[in-house]
Amino acid sequence: MLRYHVLRREQRLPGTPGDVFPFFADAHNLEAITPPLLGFQVVTPQPIEMRAGTLIEYRLRLHGVPLRWLTRIDEWTPGVRFVDSQLAGPYGLWHHTHEFEPGGDGGTLMRDTVRYALPLWPLGEIAHRLVVRRDLAAIFDFRARAVAQRLT
Repeated sequence: MLRYHVLRREQRLPGTPGDVFPFFADAHNLEAITPPLLGFQVVTPQPIEMRAGTLIEYRLRLHGVPLRWLTRIDEWTPGVRFVDSQLAGPYGLWHHTHEFEPGGDGGTLMRDTVRYALPLWPLGEIAHRLVVRRDLAAIFDFRARAVAQRLT
């Protein structure tokens, strides 16, 4: 049994969607916008051609535990949206939608929607309440600050 959770974030960025999207189209930029304590590394060699079906492998440490994570780009519409999902990794489900739309002020409204579930029910749910929900919020808070610093 999996219990599904949703994390939603919005961020306003300077520049049009066409201006900001290339930053997110480079998978190696994910290293720069992930908290250093995770030791996050993209294992897939450069260059990574981003398109539907692209597989990207990562390595990280979560609370000191080394993990490998494999994702697939499920949708790829440059300047508009992309979707990645976990094929192998720490979650029972990870489905992340990234959307970019004109912000009305010459900027961009970037929206993240992550649908996720933890394995090992009910232990996963206990971990979610005690650690995972807080950790994900902190990771996405760090990411928002890091993205703002790089795109302003």
